[in-house]
Amino acid sequence: MKPILPGAPWLVAHRSMFAIDKPYKLTLNGCDYVLWQNNKGEIFSLENTCPHMQAPLSDGWICKTNHSVTCPFHALEFNGEGKLLKDGKPKGEALINKLNLVVQGDLIWTYGSYEPRLPIPDLIFEQTKELRFLGIVGHSSIPAPFLNCIKINYDFNHQNGVHRHIFRIRENPVESFEQNGYAARVVQTFLRDKNSLAEVLKNPSLLTLPRQIKNELEYTFPSTALFKARLPIGEILQFFILYPETEHQTRTFVLCYGNFQSPLFKVPGLKIFFERMLLASTTKVVEQDSRAVASLYPLQKPKIRLPNEEILSYVEKLYHEW
Repeated sequence: MKPILPGAPWLVAHRSMFAIDKPYKLTLNGCDYVLWQNNKGEIFSLENTCPHMQAPLSDGWICKTNHSVTCPFHALEFNGEGKLLKDGKPKGEALINKLNLVVQGDLIWTYGSYEPRLPIPDLIFEQTKELRFLGIVGHSSIPAPFLNCIKINYDFNHQNGVHRHIFRIRENPVESFEQNGYAARVVQTFLRDKNSLAEVLKNPSLLTLPRQIKNELEYTFPSTALFKARLPIGEILQFFILYPETEHQTRTFVLCYGNFQSPLFKVPGLKIFFERMLLASTTKVVEQDSRAVASLYPLQKPKIRLPNEEILSYVEKLYHEW
């Protein structure tokens, strides 16, 4: 396939996604890779194909002693440099290409096999210094092209349509939209109708949401969209991550952070309960977004324009002029 945005920095994983000494399969721009983490926290990555009979190394296992990956067909063992091991020692030149990674704390970035065209953004690092990591939700593959998926993250008009039935968003007026190269920022407000008793019983975290929520959206093209909201109970940050697996398949996940100081959380177990409900709600948001973009017909020139759609023109321009 023709690579999508070659040279862009892609956030492909958070360290918590890796079990210790377990292979992890990653697909990026039509290429498959195997990643693994040892008990020292070292992360290795190779192309996923055994050079003997092309078996997927991600179906194999990790040798804890040698920190190497083993082919599931004939138990051939390769170290993190792609060299074949015999009696635990590397022999000859590398037979498998590495995927170069940039590990920043718990975040794993890569440019694939391309020369970098943009620096790795510091948005997540800067915004989460005093917040607690709550978890990862919505980790899934969307059967849709990358451009369709990135547009819904930039489309701040879709909340009162796609997500109306969870949050009862009636309107979402925009106060400002600022762009600065590959970064952008939006300030808007959600105006909500009252949730029904049945909805609250199903998702008690709705009780913590006021009828009016002022929020910020920050973007670093092409991979990261930050949703930040300040509620009476504290601050919520959600980083919606995207990267292209293939021409018609896009990977997504959401990194969730928070800082909750409400006196309500002095009740034993209440904070944990709320955080779980928050993560469940975010999972539902990803499911709804995924269904929405997967159901779209092929892109055509719009015959209707909504207010405040200049951000869609902005992101399409960045994509097509890459």
